[in-house]
Amino acid sequence: MKSYVIGQTTNQASIHSGFGPHTTAQEALGNRNLDGKVALVTGGYSGIGLETSRVLAAAGATVIVPARTPDKAKVAVAGMPRLELETLDLMDPVSIDGFAERFLATGRPLDILINSAGIMAAPLTRDDRGYESQFATNHLGHFQLTARLWPALKQAKNARVVAVSSRGHRLSGVDLDDPNYDRRMYDKWKAYGQSKSANVLFAVELDKRGRSEGVRAFSVHPGLVLTDLSRHLTEEETGRPKQMNDEKEKPAPDPDADQFKSVEQGAATSVWCATSTQLDGMGGVYCEDVDISEAVPADSEKGTGVRPWAIDPDIAQRLWELSEKLVGFKFSI
Repeated sequence: MKSYVIGQTTNQASIHSGFGPHTTAQEALGNRNLDGKVALVTGGYSGIGLETSRVLAAAGATVIVPARTPDKAKVAVAGMPRLELETLDLMDPVSIDGFAERFLATGRPLDILINSAGIMAAPLTRDDRGYESQFATNHLGHFQLTARLWPALKQAKNARVVAVSSRGHRLSGVDLDDPNYDRRMYDKWKAYGQSKSANVLFAVELDKRGRSEGVRAFSVHPGLVLTDLSRHLTEEETGRPKQMNDEKEKPAPDPDADQFKSVEQGAATSVWCATSTQLDGMGGVYCEDVDISEAVPADSEKGTGVRPWAIDPDIAQRLWELSEKLVGFKFSI
C-alpha cells in the first residue's frame, strides 16, 4: 500500500476568523484578486452554487459551470464574465469522464474545485448501476469527478477542493456494508445524512493524500438556505427537517433550525475555504459560518459542530477504498 505524507493535522476548532453566520460570500472574499485562476463549481447555476460562481468570476477567475440542464444554466448565468458552461450529469459515469476529458484537453490547471451540486431527501431512486441516488450524486459522482480531474488539480501546485456537505451529516454516518440501501429499509433523511457524512470524510482523506502535491481539501456546511435543493420536501419539512429514530419521528435537535441564511450568506463558507489566506497550510476540516467548526460528541444536541463519524480517519480511508471499487477507478495520487 502506498504511504502518504501526513504532516500536521489541522485542528477541528475555530481559528477566530473574524467572520460569522451573517458574512456574505463577497465579504468572505474581501479584496482578493483571482485573475488567472481557474475554478469549477458543480451546481454553479442555481442557488448557493450560482452565487459562488458569481463572486469568483467577479473577482477575476475563469469559472467553469458544468450543468445537467444546460438550457436552464444558460439563462441563470447570462451576462456573467469569464464563465464557461459545460455538460455534466453526476449520476452518469460516462458523462463525468467525458467532461473531465474535455477539460483536461484544454491543458489548463484547476486552482479551485467546489463540489456544490446535490440532491436532498429524494424518494428512493437508483442510477443505471443500481446505486442509491443521493449517495451516487452527492458523493460518488463528485469522487469520480475529482479523481478524473486530479492531473489538473496537481498542475495548479496550490489547489483547493471544497466539498459542500451539510449540517444534515448528523442524521447518519456512512453504512460501509450497505451504502446503497440494498438490504436495509430506505429512509430519505438518513440517506441524505449518509451522503453528507461521505462528503466530509472525502475531504478528510483527500487532504491527507493530496497535501504533498499541494492540494488541500475542506468540507463545509453552507447554512440553512431555501433553494431548489428543497424541491422534494413538504411545506412542514422545509421549515424544520425531521430526524428519524426506530420508534417515531421527532424534530431534529437543532436550536438554530429557524435561522435561515440568504443565498449570499450561504455561499460565504465555500468561497472562504476556496480562497482565504487564513487557511494557508490547513485542510481536511469541516467548516461552517466562515470558520473551522468544532468537533462535538456523537450525542450532541447542538445544531452546529461536526460529529465524530464524519471525521474519523479510519472510516475516511475505508470509504475512499469502497468508492474506488464502486466507481471502478483508482484515484492515481
